Amino acid sequence: MSTSTPSSMLNPPRTTRHEKRLLSATPLPPTERTSLKQFQDQLEQAHQKEAMARVQAHHHHLHSQSTVQDKLAKLSLGGTGQVNVGADAATPLADSHHLMEQTDNNAEVVDDDDEDPRPLRDRLLTPTERSNAALASLLARTLHLQHGELELHFGSHNLTSTSLSSLFDVPESSLPADSEPPPPTPLQVKQIVETIQTLAHEIGADASVLHNPFDEAHLDTRPNPPELTTTPSAVNDEATTQRWSNKALRILVRKIAESAQDLNEVRVAVVGNVDAGKSSLLGVLTKGRLDDGRGRARVSLFRHKHEIESGRTSSVGMELLGFTSKGQAVMPEAAHAALLEKSTHPIPAASTSPEPETPVFQQGTGLRKQQLSWEEISARASKVISFSDLAGHERYLKTTLFGLTATSPDFVLLIVGANAGLIGMSKEHLSVALALSVPVVCVVTKIDSTPAHVLEQTIKQLVKILRSPGCRKTPVFVKDPGMACELACSFAQAKACPIFLVSNVTGQGLNLIKTFLNVAPIASKAHFPLDADFEFSISDVFSVPFVGAVTSGTIMSGVVNVGDTVLLGPDSLGGFVTTAVKSIQRKRVNVNRAEAGQSVSFALKRIKRSQIRKGMVLLAKTEIPPVAVSRFEGQVLILYHNTLISSHYQAMMHLGPIRQTVQIEAIVDKACIRTGDRATVQFRFIKHAEFIRVGDRFLFREGRTKALGVVTKLIQNVKSGGVVGSGLGGGGAMVG
Repeated sequence: MSTSTPSSMLNPPRTTRHEKRLLSATPLPPTERTSLKQFQDQLEQAHQKEAMARVQAHHHHLHSQSTVQDKLAKLSLGGTGQVNVGADAATPLADSHHLMEQTDNNAEVVDDDDEDPRPLRDRLLTPTERSNAALASLLARTLHLQHGELELHFGSHNLTSTSLSSLFDVPESSLPADSEPPPPTPLQVKQIVETIQTLAHEIGADASVLHNPFDEAHLDTRPNPPELTTTPSAVNDEATTQRWSNKALRILVRKIAESAQDLNEVRVAVVGNVDAGKSSLLGVLTKGRLDDGRGRARVSLFRHKHEIESGRTSSVGMELLGFTSKGQAVMPEAAHAALLEKSTHPIPAASTSPEPETPVFQQGTGLRKQQLSWEEISARASKVISFSDLAGHERYLKTTLFGLTATSPDFVLLIVGANAGLIGMSKEHLSVALALSVPVVCVVTKIDSTPAHVLEQTIKQLVKILRSPGCRKTPVFVKDPGMACELACSFAQAKACPIFLVSNVTGQGLNLIKTFLNVAPIASKAHFPLDADFEFSISDVFSVPFVGAVTSGTIMSGVVNVGDTVLLGPDSLGGFVTTAVKSIQRKRVNVNRAEAGQSVSFALKRIKRSQIRKGMVLLAKTEIPPVAVSRFEGQVLILYHNTLISSHYQAMMHLGPIRQTVQIEAIVDKACIRTGDRATVQFRFIKHAEFIRVGDRFLFREGRTKALGVVTKLIQNVKSGGVVGSGLGGGGAMVG
């Protein structure tokens, strides 16, 4: 039903300067205040509701297709045939949740039918063929549900259990120490690991030990190493230590990836103030070479000449860190690493002065030639960490915000220089990450060259900010691999913030970061539904010789194959054009299929580079054509503004890869809004229409002004009137 927008809402009465002063001086009633946490919870509920609606719409579309094909098949067979190809083809997508429930039920059936009464400890120490078959079957199904990666815990909490499902039990941190049974001996631990490795090999996976607290050699060195206790403030309290210290044997079981199509991917955005050491840390992690304290590790990461000369990142750089199925980081071979060390040795500049001059690095002398390419990393890895190296200078804040919103990071790596603390743009980046509900991990760098009292001040400041009412995070200093694994699995749900103290020169603490990244879980399928129509957000576009226009970005929903016909848009007029996927690359490796949650690149047929821009989308062709809108309505929470915001106010909006200026056309039921206010606001894109959906979250920013919001309604123009809809399936003609 079409409803027109009231003219009074589009042209509200202007607020006089005197009225604005009175509103600014009047404090906001406590009943009208909305906390950031409450607003974020409501945004998440709206987003999940919209995702479920899209899945239901997709299932309805598949059901209608299967019904039509079924009728056609019956007509072709005279009404007596039993052919139903369409329904069979739709079953894997339409009944995916039902299949997962069946899998869980099958696991329970195996557990009930298993006749081995022995506890789990005896099953693993003295395995039998029947027991191994039952364990391998259950492990294979669980590994499939967990996307090819699973972490097992063995300790007093499950080794004495007779239930087969106790294999996946997690120990309780609150269990009293005196109530625990005796731990396994080192010889028993070795036998347990060998049994799990045998089971993993049977199902096409590998098993590796993440943390072994029962090793006698480990127990002798269990107190904090000297390099990790550089300041008295970097110590966890008793409750935090007990919560995140796990006394169980941790074994990682990971499926062996057959191709780049099977890789698990975790996206990480690296942010922090200028000169905090972001690029240097990524250079050390991804290249396997320590820094020399003068920027050697970061040189290979820069994309532009002026970045090399200034030592500062100005664009969104992408780096890749791979982990094998055994949990080992993919690095250049020892000979290549030695050649890297030799090829980047500083060559002193020619000079007749007796005073030594600053050494000049040989740019590119064997450096890039001997580094592992993305193709080589993908061939050897089963899991990859995709880093987005974002700029720290205030001049490039717009680019940094684009990287935070467009790449859909799983968490943010906040780099803090120990010599400077949390200053400048670090606070801005932290506030944006908190507003977008992205988990935060802190890394304090340069601890080798920072005086003890300065490091102490930095740690105190960081802890104070994380515990403040605006953050509400529990700081946890990572002390051992067991704590790193425990935090990686559940730090986001527990509102904790892991803190690593590292040095890029000496290598202190880097092994803990690698352990954390190795275990970090991939994004939930709830955020990237497979059972929905295909949608791809374009975050970058370029032209490749002899290939044509290439787009890169993230698949937000659905599945796509090479040769599929898709819609590209909206263009400057709000329309969509039909094209086809010529080829798909994932981590620069050709694949035939890609699915939701993956970062990929598409080569498109019959499309020029000039026809594509950042913020456009690729959509599946459906019965309902996609719609691009220039006006929409959203719920907004003003995080900060020094005065009042009224109609006709303009600011930059970041909504996924969309980055465009919007203007406030009307504020519903209010004349002005200020810091802490929540209101329903009507926006209009200044330049051109965009494809957005109800439930999409956005960041509204101008100068120091920041606001968080969610799209609640898509609006047509005044002439045609009405609401476009709930954004369930999109549309094809432009409105607005």
